[in-house]
Amino acid sequence: MGRIRQRDIKNVAQEIVRKYGDRLSTDFKENRKFIESVLKVQGKFLRNRISGYVTHLMKQKVRA
Repeated sequence: MGRIRQRDIKNVAQEIVRKYGDRLSTDFKENRKFIESVLKVQGKFLRNRISGYVTHLMKQKVRA
């Protein structure tokens, strides 16, 4: 069983994918650097959680 993401993380990640979907990729490290430049997130943990969900959404787009 996996960990459940908070609704706030999902909302922020979905908005980032909507606005900047053409600049994102399926690579976590690239997405993390991009999100760091776009958002002012307090803390590494939250930034990584958002980046991970953005990467997950981008992989879903590729599969579809």
